[in-house]
Amino acid sequence: MYPRPFNNGMRNFIVVGHKATTTPNFSLEDIPGTSGRLDILCRAVTASFVLSHGIRKDVCVYLVLLGGETAKTIQLRGETLRHLNPDERTTAALLKKALAVPAAAGWTMSTSGIFVRTGGFAELLADLKDARLIYLREDGADVRQISAEAEKAGTTGATPSGSAVFILGDHTGMTAEEEALLEQAGAKVVSLGPTSLHADHCIVLLNWLCDTKVFMPE
Repeated sequence: MYPRPFNNGMRNFIVVGHKATTTPNFSLEDIPGTSGRLDILCRAVTASFVLSHGIRKDVCVYLVLLGGETAKTIQLRGETLRHLNPDERTTAALLKKALAVPAAAGWTMSTSGIFVRTGGFAELLADLKDARLIYLREDGADVRQISAEAEKAGTTGATPSGSAVFILGDHTGMTAEEEALLEQAGAKVVSLGPTSLHADHCIVLLNWLCDTKVFMPE
């Protein structure tokens, strides 16, 4: 089964890897040094999916890889994802297989639950035009304030992140051009606090906030 452009009803994360390689020509023995910091995206995948004794089935992750001649996007869907382990090397091996697949403008399946295509951030935002885009940045609106306002307005629901897409940059942050695209798309800028956190740490916090319904971005 090939994925829909937007996974409504699932918890969606986008992580942009500005230097992440778009080819499988990197070493699993030195992921940070040979892949354009694909290790950052591997840790984000672990934070998104991995539980103590299983993986989250209601999560979808988009990895936007911009460190090559042609941008690529990899999608991982928890409902059909297989062979994902907590270690970084295993995740990198799965991404390596996806990058070895001949990619086109449409999604092509690599392994169960993992799909790849050409195209970068702008193309992905076009697919997500019907979603609630939530961009994580230190100077955004406090996440607790948004939740309180939503609860007061009676707009919260039983599925707190079912139509939300959380967007995070890598260690270089988002570019001005990407932020302009987000503004045009109507993304809400939200903060987990004034301290800069790693993307994977942000995802752990977002999962907890949504699990406990502290954050209700409906």
